[in-house]
Amino acid sequence: MEKIRAVALLSGGLDSSLAVRVIQEQGIDVKALHFYTGFCITEHKRRLGITKENGQHYMNPALKAAAQLGVPIEIIDISQEYYNIVLNPKFGYGRNVNPCIDCRIFMLKKAKEIMQKEGYHFVITGEVLYQRPMSQTPDRLRLIEKESGLEGYILRPLSAKRLSPTIPEIKGWVDRSKLYGIMGRGRKKQMELAQKLGIKEYEQPAGGCCYLTDENYAFRFKEAFAKEKQITKDDLVLFSVGRHLRLPSGVKLIVARNEGEVNFLKGFRGRYNYAYRKDGKGTFALIKGEPEEGEFQTIANIIARYSKREESDIEMRVGDKTLVLRGKPVEDRFIEQFKIYNREGALK
Repeated sequence: MEKIRAVALLSGGLDSSLAVRVIQEQGIDVKALHFYTGFCITEHKRRLGITKENGQHYMNPALKAAAQLGVPIEIIDISQEYYNIVLNPKFGYGRNVNPCIDCRIFMLKKAKEIMQKEGYHFVITGEVLYQRPMSQTPDRLRLIEKESGLEGYILRPLSAKRLSPTIPEIKGWVDRSKLYGIMGRGRKKQMELAQKLGIKEYEQPAGGCCYLTDENYAFRFKEAFAKEKQITKDDLVLFSVGRHLRLPSGVKLIVARNEGEVNFLKGFRGRYNYAYRKDGKGTFALIKGEPEEGEFQTIANIIARYSKREESDIEMRVGDKTLVLRGKPVEDRFIEQFKIYNREGALK
């Protein structure tokens, strides 16, 4: 008899890990797929070298989950293609700037390609009915299946008993009686199931999570579009980094908050103007746009504030010019007027 094999979308969160384990329990070989979009919060922290409160380094949650589950994993970088989905989602955004329906369709199309190319039989996901109101209702799940070209071939082990039987169940590849009927936003049942199935470590609540669901990230996105009339690929990365300040001329400052962000923002020096404390003992800021003459001193003073609050020489590169100004730390209440965040009554 032919060995049944499945590919699974593995975020590293509790639900996707459980979905894999439930299918493994039926003797089915599983290969995990993890799609790198560029918007995973945990992965971003890892790349910046940020550590947890206990001093431990962040690691890719999917790699950690795959090791615990004992499954091979393929990490697929879809970040370049994914930008277009974020900027132009066919089915719109969720509460913030998360194109969840388009995201699922895109990933499942990729999974289908791998499934067919490598001879797997079906696709597993950790989706739970009604857990996410935008993308996990019965109608939306059917829409996602249709758009991805996988009608009948997506098995959702955690909610299968509340959904129509799939081809893997109909053909007897999977025993439907051993699947689950979990629904809703709570995760109590999943946590109990994790204990039963021996899954001891998992990310809370849903893998590495996504910046696109973050309210502050979404506010920066909407503010930039309102002020600049466009969103670039660089913007989608930079919205997740640093303090964002908008000067009266419309110029934006992105000021690093720690050493990891300093190093990260320096990688954009070839594309943007920038400013930093000349002796290197402080922050680093990208300058998006060309400041007005009177704003150079303001920028120098802001850099001094975020560079140990010390008066210091601040070097700026603007176009083909290099300026050095004496920065004098300003009070936080002065900077407050420039900060981009969701104040009450501000742009929603």
